[in-house]
Amino acid sequence: MAFGADPSNYHAARPRYPEETWELLRERSDLGPGVDNLEIGAGTGLATAELLAHKPRRLAAVEPDMRLADFVRTSIAVDCLQVLALRFEDANLEPASFDLVTSATAFHWLDAAPSLKRIHGLLRPGGAVALWWNVFGDESRPDPFHDATAHLFVGHRASLSAGGRDSPPYALDADARIREMTDAGFVPDPPEFIRWTLRLDASGVRSLYATYSNVSAYRTGQSAQCRGRNCHRAVCGPLRSQHDNCNLYRPARVAPDKRYRSLSGLKR
Repeated sequence: MAFGADPSNYHAARPRYPEETWELLRERSDLGPGVDNLEIGAGTGLATAELLAHKPRRLAAVEPDMRLADFVRTSIAVDCLQVLALRFEDANLEPASFDLVTSATAFHWLDAAPSLKRIHGLLRPGGAVALWWNVFGDESRPDPFHDATAHLFVGHRASLSAGGRDSPPYALDADARIREMTDAGFVPDPPEFIRWTLRLDASGVRSLYATYSNVSAYRTGQSAQCRGRNCHRAVCGPLRSQHDNCNLYRPARVAPDKRYRSLSGLKR
């Protein structure tokens, strides 16, 4: 429920996905006119709008937070869009009724094994599933703002997407993600990694950080208080904040013979 407190700020502050994302989806999946598409975790519709631009026959967007679901309903008025204010696990979806299942920066909130198996059953023969993320931060480059504020979150629960001290962020743990897909019956292509830089001024940094689940939880928690000299002010003027975007797991396709093959070996 951390994301629905300020849908307008979330929608404005979160970066869009680069064009390379959509190029890969057009190339590797059925993204295009006339398909039936299921989106898991629509949020405020950042990916939803792009999916709709490809003119699907139907787009069912599942979003468990009622406030975010209402934001999508009121901001995107398209007849083929159906917004379901439900958890994916609770949504009443007909088996073998979708050509494409997508999830943008959201799948880490689901229990991967049963969710992928359910997706398996929702896809028609020849359908595809595609998962992708924006990953904020780049360990190969300095991030003074992150370093100056990291102490504030010591002892607080991190986002499920963040990874740990000895583990990579969820989206960058390619071996684990591929293993989950394989266990569910898919044979995915290797993941694609698209690097790009997001430049933010001080206002942009504040707005973006306010959309992070751990920051939202921190702000509303009673234990989040400044305690003397151990609390430092992070002062930022115009700065460049590097974000490694995005980990795109190429779609795993359901072949017409009900076997699951890698897209890299599939000629259309």
